[in-house]
Amino acid sequence: MAAVQNGHTNGVNGHTEAPYQRFSHIPAVIDIPVRGEDGDEAVNLDLTELLDETDELCDLLENENAARNYWITIALAYAKQLKVNVAIDILQKGLSALSRGKSEDKLSILACLCWMYLWKCRQAPRVKPSQPTEDDRTKDSFLHLATSTLNDASRINPSYPPLFLARGTLYLLRASLQPSKAGSASQEHSERADTLKNAAKCFDDAYKASQGRNIMAILGKAKAQFSLGRYPEALSLYQQALERAPDMIDPDPRIGIGCCLWQLGHKENAKTAWQRSLELNENSKIANVLLGLYYLDESSQYPTSDPAFAPIYKKAMTVHTQTAFKLDAMHALTCATFGGYFVLRKAWANVERLARRAIEQTDVNAVASDGWYLLARKEHYEGDMSKAADFYGKADQARGGDEKGYLPAKFGVAQLKTLMLDFDGAKFRLEKILTSATNAAGGKSLEAMTLLGILNAEDVFSNQAAGNKDDKSQEQKKAIALLEQVRVAWKDPKRKASPDAAVLLNLARLYEVEQPERALACLQQVEQMELDEIAEDDDRLPDDVGDADEERRVRRELLSPQLLSNIGCFHFQADKFTQAREDFQTALNACVKMRERDSSIDTDTLVSTISYNLGRTYEAEGQDNEARGMYQGLLVRHPDYVDAHARLAYISLAANPAGGAEVIKQLLESEPSNLEVRSLYAWYTNKHKKRTHQLNEDVEQRHYKHTLQNFDKHDHYSLTGMGNLHLAVAREMRRETDQDKERRSKTYMRAVEFFDKVLTLDPKNAFAAQGLGIAMVEDKRDTAAGIQIFSKVRESLKGISSSVHVNLGHVFAETRQWSRSIENYELALAKSAREKDSKGADPQILACLGRVWLMRGRQEKKLEAYKMSLDYSKQALEQSAGENINYKFNVAFVQIQLAQLLISLPEAQRTLADVEAASTGLDEAIDAFTEIAKSPNPPFPRGDLDARANMGRNTMKRQLAGALEKQAEYERKNASRLEDARRRRDDEIKRREEEKRVAAEKADEQRRKIKEERERMAEEDRELIRSRVEQEEMKEAAEYTTDAETGERKKREKRPREKRAKRKKKGGDTDDEVDGAGTGTEAEGARTRRSRATSGTPATGSDGDAPRRKKKRKLERKGQAVKSSKYKSAEMVQESDDEANGAEGTPAVETDEDMGDGGDEDETVARPTQRKKPARVLDEDEDEVGEVDIAGVDEGTTTAGNANHG
Repeated sequence: MAAVQNGHTNGVNGHTEAPYQRFSHIPAVIDIPVRGEDGDEAVNLDLTELLDETDELCDLLENENAARNYWITIALAYAKQLKVNVAIDILQKGLSALSRGKSEDKLSILACLCWMYLWKCRQAPRVKPSQPTEDDRTKDSFLHLATSTLNDASRINPSYPPLFLARGTLYLLRASLQPSKAGSASQEHSERADTLKNAAKCFDDAYKASQGRNIMAILGKAKAQFSLGRYPEALSLYQQALERAPDMIDPDPRIGIGCCLWQLGHKENAKTAWQRSLELNENSKIANVLLGLYYLDESSQYPTSDPAFAPIYKKAMTVHTQTAFKLDAMHALTCATFGGYFVLRKAWANVERLARRAIEQTDVNAVASDGWYLLARKEHYEGDMSKAADFYGKADQARGGDEKGYLPAKFGVAQLKTLMLDFDGAKFRLEKILTSATNAAGGKSLEAMTLLGILNAEDVFSNQAAGNKDDKSQEQKKAIALLEQVRVAWKDPKRKASPDAAVLLNLARLYEVEQPERALACLQQVEQMELDEIAEDDDRLPDDVGDADEERRVRRELLSPQLLSNIGCFHFQADKFTQAREDFQTALNACVKMRERDSSIDTDTLVSTISYNLGRTYEAEGQDNEARGMYQGLLVRHPDYVDAHARLAYISLAANPAGGAEVIKQLLESEPSNLEVRSLYAWYTNKHKKRTHQLNEDVEQRHYKHTLQNFDKHDHYSLTGMGNLHLAVAREMRRETDQDKERRSKTYMRAVEFFDKVLTLDPKNAFAAQGLGIAMVEDKRDTAAGIQIFSKVRESLKGISSSVHVNLGHVFAETRQWSRSIENYELALAKSAREKDSKGADPQILACLGRVWLMRGRQEKKLEAYKMSLDYSKQALEQSAGENINYKFNVAFVQIQLAQLLISLPEAQRTLADVEAASTGLDEAIDAFTEIAKSPNPPFPRGDLDARANMGRNTMKRQLAGALEKQAEYERKNASRLEDARRRRDDEIKRREEEKRVAAEKADEQRRKIKEERERMAEEDRELIRSRVEQEEMKEAAEYTTDAETGERKKREKRPREKRAKRKKKGGDTDDEVDGAGTGTEAEGARTRRSRATSGTPATGSDGDAPRRKKKRKLERKGQAVKSSKYKSAEMVQESDDEANGAEGTPAVETDEDMGDGGDEDETVARPTQRKKPARVLDEDEDEVGEVDIAGVDEGTTTAGNANHG
């Protein structure tokens, strides 16, 4: 912005002169002297209208032996009209014409010719043009010509000053063609770095030769430092050039300042510098394109869907980049920037044309890298992988390659490797990107982490799909770690990264098995993202939506049915059946609407799968009729849907066992090879078969064997079922003889073989692992190994099944760890209730709890344990509707055991009510044993049951009656004693409660006192802080004052001291006073004071008078209880009469007016009344006594009096 002052524009940076322009010193007309008949004449040459044919002009100059300046001026006039080739031709002819002249003349022409070659080098293509032109020579060829010319000039005079600048520029251009090497630019030790350092040295020489007046040398060195990556040094040099030449706009130091600031991270300041450059020169193409790049960078901080993106991007491309392109369509950086725009538009012809221009016309490696990258993007999109890989490699190498290089190009190569199915190569390159220094500088590349994470995830998914046994846990962990890092980066406001649904979907698949809740969270985040993308005015939304819940339901129906179905599946696994049902219903509606919008989409597969899932949800909720309707509707469309047939058979079996059994048999006959159907039939057989201890006669065993032999020898369900059958048979086998034990052990080993086979096929099969653990405990009695196996299974199942807790309860009961056994049974009971949807507790687990409480009661002889056992046994009987003969036996058995315990317990450990309840229970047990003995299939021999009933009826009944009489007599005799004991117990309880209350009151009082003490201490601290703040304010008031002119606070200045009056020599009555200041300078006064202080000899005046009497001040001894202060006080110095009147009897601090002045000469020193040791005396001048050191006051000392300190 131009500065305006007094109504006039200051021009460029406040200068009114017109800015310097190139070739402005070239005159419009030149007179060439010639020798004529009438003496010396001149040929007038118009330098504004020059002809391309220069032979006659050169002949004239040669024939007339024209001086070198004529050759150079004419050549520069041609160069001013951009006819550089003609200028070079004229200089070469001039060099030939002056070959026999002075070497100094040749030196000037050689220097000019070198600059022309350097100019052509800037304009020449970097590589051979793709299309033929008038001059196909590259930058390298002109560099060789410039080098040769410069060497010729150096042979004449190597210290010729213009050569330093030319040599530095030559090094800069040569470095632009040399590739960067890996490593940081500041520590680079490559050929390019050495070239740039040589360039900087040449510019230093040029600057010294010009005695610090060569601005171009400063700019050249700044560019060399910038190319070396030394941005602070380059910035300082550019700023120095701008200060020295503020009117320079071609080249413009502001451009370099902006580039340095950009590299240092000050992008806003860089923009300001470039805007200033554009204001001063509206035709600056480089300022326009750099501002375009700034706004492109700013637009990259916003998603393309953000409303703020479009205006910023439009400003970058149309306002700045397009303007720069109109100013110079061949400018390399502009072409590279514009090419990126056409990549988005997929205008590949324009992309290639602009990329070629950028590569050919630039002398900056980074711009060439951008050009190669544009070509690589074009070939990548068009499918030419070999060309794309080649161009990506060139783009990377142009910026240094290896650890340095160009990150987008490296990523492009990894993408190509992925497309060519070279996943290992892609992962290797991506890992290298993530560990490279260029990537770490600005944070890890989210794109690289995303692609590498997805590649590792695909390894896991493909391994799962192929059914391979390879361990891919490491790949899974890597994939999760990388994708989670990307997910966390979305929350970083500095990165402004948008969430990617692909990342979340892959994470959901990775979490699916082991962490389903996190998988569900990922899917729900994708759902919310898709909901947010639906606009308020979307045509698919109805006009009248309704409330918020209805609006969300309608919006969800516009989402992907697959997404909704997957969310429903996770809700189903988490037993959230209501939410799962809503998800499946919404997914079905989404399928219908999808088909309505586009009839070409085949949604039949989706509808079938979602309908089946909805039917399973209805089943889980107990809505069998709705589930049956869904399955039947599914079978109308697809009669061969076997899973639907199987679910209908299962529902029929629950509703009508006889009819359901027939349906299952028919299903097996229709689908004999379907393993799911065969598994369902095996489950039905297990539940309804006749129990036998002979494996060959077992129907379930024959079914499993038939499946393994004829359909699939690796069927997991059949193998596990065979193992369970062998376990059950081995558990019931006889073990009286060694032969029986050996047969039993072999049966267990056979079960272990089946389980081991399953675990070989599926290492994560929890049911086979549990079978293996059961065999270890029951056969080998290895409870430690069993507990270890069951614990691992428990961690893997994570609440999915209650069976592992049942097994752990069994093992802990076997090891007599009653508490842990009961804990696991109760966990199993709770989980089984959830599995059965709160239809009731599992009677088997209740029976196990009754058993372990009974065992605990037997060991500990505790009545409460027996009662808990009886309670659980009765609950198990109730859950079985009172029909299960085994549970009835359990209740009767516990009642018998309870009666026996009460008979044996002393009267003090039982009550009359307990004995009466046991008597009633004994009668029930006798009747139950009698009934069980008469049943068709009693659990024990009938004779044993009858004997137990008779024992209860005869012996125990009589014993319990006697115990009842004894207990009644005992309680009658001890009633009063029991009452006294009860009263004493109540009194003791009251006493303890009173003690607790008193202790609580004391604790409250103690806490109150502590609180008050803390508050008092806090108040003292606050008071101390306030006093210190006041002291600091007083100190500041004494040291600082307000400037009368500016109103700012400033430190007080000491007034110059006046020269004191000379005193008479010793013996005089009065002192002579002299008006005005002494003639000596302040420095002389200081020297005088120093001499007095150091020598100890009394100082004399200029007239040789005797020295005045020293004034002494007492220093208090260390440790004396006297207030320390640096202020003058009555203890030390007697104040003048004026001061004494101001504060009678109170020591006062001098005011501002007195600071720096000496005290009265009549001051006396106060002497102590008693002194055992001679006090140390401080000698000082009177004018030093008056100086008050405010900063030295101790914080704990208060000032005396109310003196004003400013």
